[in-house]
Amino acid sequence: MALLLQLRTVTGLRGKADRIAKAVFRGLSFYTRVLENCEDEARFDETFRWPVASNIDGNEILEIQVFNYSKVFTNRLIGTFQMVLQKVVEEGQVEVTDTLIDDNNSAIQTSISIEIRYQALDGTVGAWNDKEFLDTPSVHSEGDGRYPLETDSLLSSHRQGLDISPGKSTQQSTERSFRRAGKGVFSAMKLGKTRPSKDDHRKQDEPAILEAEDLDRKALLQGLEPDTISLASVTAVTTNVSNKRSKPDIKMEPSAGRPMDYQVSITIIEARQLVGLNMDPMVCVEVGEEKKYTSMKESTNCPYYNEYFVFDFHVPPDVMFDKIIKLSVIHSKNLLRSGTLVGSFKMDVGTVYTQPEHQFYHKWAILSDPEDLTAGLKGYLKCDIAVVGKGDNIKTPHKANETEEDDIEGNLLLPDGVPPERQWARFYIKIYRAEGLPRMNTSIMANVKKALIGENKDLVDPYVQVVFAGQKGKTSVQKSSYEPLWNEQIIFTEMFPPLCKRIKIQIRDSDKVNDVAIGTHFIDLRKISNEGDKGFLPTFGPAWVNMYGSTRNYTLMDEHQELNEGLGEGVSFRARLLMSLAVEILDTTNPEINSSTEVQVEQATSVADNCTGKMEEFFLFGAFLEATMIDRKIGDKPINFEVTIGNYGNQMDGMSKPILRRKKEGGDGNEEESELLQNSSEDEGDEDGEMVSVSSSQPMKPLVTDRNYFHLPYFEKKPCIYIKSWWQDQRRRLYNANIMDKIADKLEEGLNDVQEMIKTEKPHPERRLRGVLEELSSGCLHFVTLADKDQHHSSRTRLDRERLKSCMRELENMGQQATTLRSQVKKNTMKDKLKLVQNFLQKLRFLADEPQHTIPDVFIWMMSNNKRIAYARVPSKDILYSIVDEEMGKDCAKVKTIFLKLPGKRGFGPAGWTVQAKMEIYLWLGLNKQRKDFLSGLPCGFEEKKTARGQNLPSFPPISLLYTKKQVFQLRAHMYQARSLFAADSSGLSDPFARVFFISQSQCTEVLNETLCPTWDQLLVFDNVELYGEAHEMRDDPPIIVIEIYDQDTVGKADFMGRTFAKPVVKMSDEQYCPPRFPPQLEYYQIYRGNSTAGDLLAAFELLQIGPGGKSDLPPIDGPTDMDRGPILPVPLGIRPVLSKYRVEVLFWGLRDLKRVNLAQVDRPRVDIECAGKGVQSALIQNYKKNPNFSTLVKWFEVDLPENELLHPPLNIRVVDCRAFGRYTLVGSHAVSSLRKFIYRPPDKKAQHWNMTGEIVVNMEPEVPIKKMETMVKLEANSDAVVKVDVSEEEKERKKKKKKGGGGGGEEVEEEEPDDSMLDWWSKYFASIETMKEQLRQQEAAAAEAEEKEEMEMAEGSKAQAKNKEKSKAPKDDKKKKQQSAPELPEKKNKPRIDELKVFNKELETEFDNFEDWLHTFNLLRGKIGDNDDNATEEERIVGRFKGSICVYKMPLPDDITKEAGYDPNFGMFQGIPSNDPINVLVRVYVVRATDLHPADINGKADPYIAIKLGKTDIKDKENYISKQLNPVFGKSFDIEATFPMESMLTVAVYDWDLVGTDDLIGETKIDLENRYYSKHRATCGVSHTYSIHGYNTWRDPMKPSQILSKLCKDGKVDGPHYGPGGRVKVANRVFTGPTEIEDENGQKKQTDEHLALAVLRHWEDIPWAGCKLVPEHVETRPLLNPDKPGIEQGRLEMWVDMFPMDMPAPGPAIDISPRKPKKYELRVIVWNTDEVILEDDDYFTGEKSSDIFVRGWLKGQQEDKQDTDVHYHSLTGEGNFNWRYIFPFDYLMAEEKIVISKKESMFSWDETEYKIPARLTLQVWDADHFSADDFLGAIELDLNRFPRGAKTSKQCSLEMVTNEAELPMISIFKQKRVKGWWPFVARDENDELEVTGKVEAELHLLTAEEAEKSPAGLARNEPDPLEKPNRPDTSFIWFLNPLKSIKYLICTRYKWLIIKIVLALLLLVMVALFLYSMPGYMVKKLLGA
Repeated sequence: MALLLQLRTVTGLRGKADRIAKAVFRGLSFYTRVLENCEDEARFDETFRWPVASNIDGNEILEIQVFNYSKVFTNRLIGTFQMVLQKVVEEGQVEVTDTLIDDNNSAIQTSISIEIRYQALDGTVGAWNDKEFLDTPSVHSEGDGRYPLETDSLLSSHRQGLDISPGKSTQQSTERSFRRAGKGVFSAMKLGKTRPSKDDHRKQDEPAILEAEDLDRKALLQGLEPDTISLASVTAVTTNVSNKRSKPDIKMEPSAGRPMDYQVSITIIEARQLVGLNMDPMVCVEVGEEKKYTSMKESTNCPYYNEYFVFDFHVPPDVMFDKIIKLSVIHSKNLLRSGTLVGSFKMDVGTVYTQPEHQFYHKWAILSDPEDLTAGLKGYLKCDIAVVGKGDNIKTPHKANETEEDDIEGNLLLPDGVPPERQWARFYIKIYRAEGLPRMNTSIMANVKKALIGENKDLVDPYVQVVFAGQKGKTSVQKSSYEPLWNEQIIFTEMFPPLCKRIKIQIRDSDKVNDVAIGTHFIDLRKISNEGDKGFLPTFGPAWVNMYGSTRNYTLMDEHQELNEGLGEGVSFRARLLMSLAVEILDTTNPEINSSTEVQVEQATSVADNCTGKMEEFFLFGAFLEATMIDRKIGDKPINFEVTIGNYGNQMDGMSKPILRRKKEGGDGNEEESELLQNSSEDEGDEDGEMVSVSSSQPMKPLVTDRNYFHLPYFEKKPCIYIKSWWQDQRRRLYNANIMDKIADKLEEGLNDVQEMIKTEKPHPERRLRGVLEELSSGCLHFVTLADKDQHHSSRTRLDRERLKSCMRELENMGQQATTLRSQVKKNTMKDKLKLVQNFLQKLRFLADEPQHTIPDVFIWMMSNNKRIAYARVPSKDILYSIVDEEMGKDCAKVKTIFLKLPGKRGFGPAGWTVQAKMEIYLWLGLNKQRKDFLSGLPCGFEEKKTARGQNLPSFPPISLLYTKKQVFQLRAHMYQARSLFAADSSGLSDPFARVFFISQSQCTEVLNETLCPTWDQLLVFDNVELYGEAHEMRDDPPIIVIEIYDQDTVGKADFMGRTFAKPVVKMSDEQYCPPRFPPQLEYYQIYRGNSTAGDLLAAFELLQIGPGGKSDLPPIDGPTDMDRGPILPVPLGIRPVLSKYRVEVLFWGLRDLKRVNLAQVDRPRVDIECAGKGVQSALIQNYKKNPNFSTLVKWFEVDLPENELLHPPLNIRVVDCRAFGRYTLVGSHAVSSLRKFIYRPPDKKAQHWNMTGEIVVNMEPEVPIKKMETMVKLEANSDAVVKVDVSEEEKERKKKKKKGGGGGGEEVEEEEPDDSMLDWWSKYFASIETMKEQLRQQEAAAAEAEEKEEMEMAEGSKAQAKNKEKSKAPKDDKKKKQQSAPELPEKKNKPRIDELKVFNKELETEFDNFEDWLHTFNLLRGKIGDNDDNATEEERIVGRFKGSICVYKMPLPDDITKEAGYDPNFGMFQGIPSNDPINVLVRVYVVRATDLHPADINGKADPYIAIKLGKTDIKDKENYISKQLNPVFGKSFDIEATFPMESMLTVAVYDWDLVGTDDLIGETKIDLENRYYSKHRATCGVSHTYSIHGYNTWRDPMKPSQILSKLCKDGKVDGPHYGPGGRVKVANRVFTGPTEIEDENGQKKQTDEHLALAVLRHWEDIPWAGCKLVPEHVETRPLLNPDKPGIEQGRLEMWVDMFPMDMPAPGPAIDISPRKPKKYELRVIVWNTDEVILEDDDYFTGEKSSDIFVRGWLKGQQEDKQDTDVHYHSLTGEGNFNWRYIFPFDYLMAEEKIVISKKESMFSWDETEYKIPARLTLQVWDADHFSADDFLGAIELDLNRFPRGAKTSKQCSLEMVTNEAELPMISIFKQKRVKGWWPFVARDENDELEVTGKVEAELHLLTAEEAEKSPAGLARNEPDPLEKPNRPDTSFIWFLNPLKSIKYLICTRYKWLIIKIVLALLLLVMVALFLYSMPGYMVKKLLGA
């Protein structure tokens, strides 16, 4: 679908000028080329094509403007032509000649002649029309297959895809129209109308590499803004001149599937709010299959663990990131019982890895019970989780005292964007059916069975297994079926959103022995859901999923089985599976819900056959144009290629049985499609000319190219293949993905350009970036219009609809953001914006990846002797055809260069780097009914050869192409040099030569021995290169050249060192060899070795057509100028770079750490420096052991280097050892790849940086107690002096710590200054850490704010672009403002003033640029030894270090340098460097502490101690090991005497002490002391913040500040220091002010200049010329590394080093930094009374509620020492009286607010372990029972540092005191000392709600150990200081001590009357009974009268 405009002529122009025209339709404008010096007629003859996505409306307008073109000024409009397209829409074609109108809408005499054509959108490609083919047997119409033939001319210039920047005008060329054999009269007549353009060859003179001024012309030629033009290597392979070829992929080696090292480290800190009563919890940590447990904590709901676990893995990334991390809390587990699960939390490793810094730090995991969905939260678990891969380094946020309140809700362990309230959800994964399964059993048994019982079974028993979030579900097994039908659904119950990214779906083959995977597919949940507010829940299908894996032939031991498990790239189609997925959020309140989370499997309803789309017949066509570079290892058996799509075309092992039944027109539906089984030969076919697929080329014997490669002789005859296949028609999915991919490709290309421009410092990269953004936004909006029309498609799934909506939203949004960004791109904001645009690219790539598959990928296999050797995999979407250009696959109908690779693991490592074969292949895939012009993209000039069947059928595909047109060329490869190559020999060098391949020829450069930067300077000429096809196509699209670099070995094969590609600049025979295109310029091509870069090649390539005149017409080759090179031609003059004379001066200082070479020590080394063939040698070191420094310091050599700095060759440093008898051995080498940083540029006299006139006052305000100064800088108006106005960081922090009481009208009272005797070094350290954390927090806040601002701007977008300009500056100002206002934050109001030091959370080296201010360290690398070294890290190859420096400058040097005072010509540019004679130094190493050590013992702990090594000194502080600690505080200093340079590498290691066996190294860090010692930053002893002569902050340096200052001034030739009156000091032209007196220990004040001198030192970087930042007093944090686990941090060490030269006065004693000893305290807790305790027991007699109350208490961590009161029996009201005292002695560290406990971990422990635990007191109330266990009623836990003040009375005491802590006033027992009050006991009721279960009146009294000794108190109610007995009511007398009394009490009081009644009744009864008893006898007596 497209609108075509042919702009023919513009006539009636006035004057003579350059003309240009512009055509605009729907906002997309095209420019014509410029016609120079036109008079009255401008003949453009150009065709423009607008691909349109939606039908053109009759009233849309096309506009054409004609301009006079001007190079300098803007173009002047001549006139405009506008046309309503109604007639065009109706008739489809219109020719118009009309006048133009000017600005005032009046007609002018200029007229324009155009033709417009329009094809509307209708899905098919008109009916075949035989007439079209009569006259022109093999012409295929070129258009979109829908016009009559004449449009051929209009379209003859190849159709434009998206890969041309919009609007390169297509050139008319008539030869093109008579294409192929079309010479019939009919076609000639029709074509006669178009006249050849005069300017036909105009385009050929465009420059190959653009200079900036050339830009505008080129831009207009192409009709583009200057912004959108690509500057980076126009001739490089990546750019694409025309449309017939696709880009090749450069990287070869598969990266997936390769195992890597990973380490998961998890710290379990504590748990809170665990649900349950009085539990003994422990935590189980599981990663993948591995489990580890914490210790068990007794009877607590908030256990504190602080235990660290490390899991090491060596697996591929995919496997790693799918592992599940599971944290579960288990209650009362012991040896016998497994314990009960309280709650658990799951997340996959990938989620952690995608977090910033790859970690969660101090976050709370929410625990939930998977068995019970209806239950809510089961508690929180605080932990750190980090995942480190090799080379990642994790920045641990600094750990100091954790004072900030644990805000649980604000720090949940969830990735951003996941809501804290996660709900349970059901994931329904429905598995319907599969097809195309491979054979999985051997067929021997099957054949036997078939022979015996005639049973023929499918040889596979498949079932599907789904793995998600650590759970597995399986379908049933379908016995022996290649097309199994399941219709089952697997249901997972998991929290939503799940913290696991992928669902793994695997078809497996059930087997008696072991089940194996047939194929695996991963569904990424992020791709099938969208979490935005307009998002959707995960949904998928029903859709087919294609699975790929190993080849289909069944072998018992499949070497590529891993591929079937989903590791690595599948090399063959395995099967496809129809499935769907849906998610339902559960309503857990619903009583019917099944609350189990077990995986369930149940039947599912089947889906209709057509639900996944209508079955369509697809047609795949391929032509092999070239097969070269075939690896000779394959052998010379005949080779053929097979192409398969799904199982179609796979003749060897594809069809187990026909995969799809297709209904033939009119035939019965069941006719099996069996043709795929037959090995189709050319002459088979059905009656109706139905074609049979031909899927493989004919076998052919390869011919030899050179010693490594074969090629196949496809000269003029190119084999073809074609395959018919049937798939559901879901092309729309692929189309959308293609549109997005093309936008992304374009964006990526643009970004690469921009980066290239920045790298090569071309002008205006920001313009190019603006252009890139312009293209991006238009591309995005275009997508929205294109995709919009696809709303109503029958078989679309919910995911299709939702994805389309979200993609459209995202792209629309991205388009707007790009427009906004474009207006913000300025030179200075370039870098940040570039990052944002990179994010766009990632997002686009993510969106373009379609999760629901359709057509399987196409595989191309190379077979030799019927064995599969190597393959390439082409995604089907890349070659899919569409009528709309944007939707077309990027390689459809184009020639693509493909490199075949070895399958699976065989392709890893060096084996995968050799090319198996290089193919030029043309592919086309589309609906069969659209296959009309499947040949349109092939190079022209061929005849089709068909099978006998299809001879006279025009639509029948050819089986080979016979090229009749052949062009002959000469290729000239100008190989100038390569740099930074890979070291292939053990010497650390290589003997490189380059081999250049073009078509089937190859040539080599000469071998240059022993270099990594060969300058070959050689021209290779390839004669008689034959290319097939039309000449003009060759010009635009020459084939690519492959250049391979090898290392020549004397024996054996040359080693491969890397490969790169290039495209030649082409000159046709009728073109001039003249600028701007010729001669071509040298360019850098990146060399790849596998996936890693391995240097650059500087070369140029030209392809010259040999015309009719033969070679004599070619530009002459200047023969060899130097005869000594023999027949080798050098690179000709116009191409090689222009050279100038440079001088290279080298400072030779010394060599360090040289390792042995071939087992011999290095004794007499020498350094050779080489650059561009010239060089210099250092003096010989006579005895390396005695003195490794050089005697002669500076030497120089002169060399010719290119003027262009980018072309400078690297400089090589080689160290050789001179052995006896004149032998040399190479020790190691180093290549300085860029000389740029060593080039000396004389300073510009005019723009002097420092204004030396006038004084600049740097005013230091004094502060009342002289603790610090603050910088204030006043600048005169005329001075340019650059002095930082920002207060230095530490000061800001200081100000933050205390608002100054003075200036602001002292609104707040400072706390009294702490007594100096209390303060120690640790006070200073902890204060500094607070400062550092505060600073980090502020930086984060500032960054976040800036980011928010950006977001806001992006959102407001195009509305207010003018405002944006101010805004984009705003964030910066804001940050400044913020920093300046920061000090006023009234944060830590009452912090005492403490002097601070600077805590660096990294090494000092990173802060001060490795201290290489004048002395550089070059690592010497040895060469490789074995093949496995390829992945050896740089570290492992280092054999020593060379110290020195280089200075490069153009000759001659300006005079003023040589004439300077004190200039010593021996030292050249290196003036004023110290002598390098040996020097004795006292080194003082302070080790503060280590954090996060890697555990070394089985118990997950370590027993660390320090070991220090410097030269011969080896200190092992073994006896002071710290037991079972991963965060030990060492607090030690060590003094070592050393002699530089022999002993200059300090190693500080942490070892793990073991009782038996050797101690293990945990990690070590190395410090180069020499660089620090000699550095101008003065790293010998850090400069303190203030100067004091006593106390904790004593000045440590033996030199006072004033002495240091005068020395610095003298060395730097700076005038000063001049001390003046009134506290002023002048240095150079800077004046500093400050205080001038100091107090000594006794409080006497003395005059001193030291404060002033220190003020200057602290601002030394502001001093002109000599200034640089001096190292402050500091603590640095160094990572500990272990050589066995390279690159993975094993912990960190905080330390610092001071150095003092021995020839100076000795320094004072070392500072005492020994760890603070915990202070002994005693906490006395008196429990007076309880009240309102819930009543638990029922009385035996009366059923009354009562409780036998007692109170239990303990300090956290000391559960063993728990203390109980006596029991208050039978409390009826919940009141209890105790007057009972507990006494808890404990050791407490004030600074860290932790209790220190030492105890043995178990009976078997050797020694005690020290624990640090927060100080928390637990009080519990219990109900005592005599026979059963006591009942727990409630508890309260008080954090002794911050707990709520007790209520005055029992009434005021409420639940609020526990739940609402944030708003209550908090107190600390350490400050208050004594507290009394009521506190509530709480427990959880049945509904998990907290309720008050009692109240306790208690008194807490804290005493230090000394005070406790002075006033002792007894436990319970004992002496001394006894408490009185509680006054309890009588009932509580213990009944078994005084039973009568208690019975009396029971009976008398309550039941008195009842008892009396009962007694009376009893008497009565007795009387009645007596009466009844005695009455008969009595009566008888009476009767008888006895």
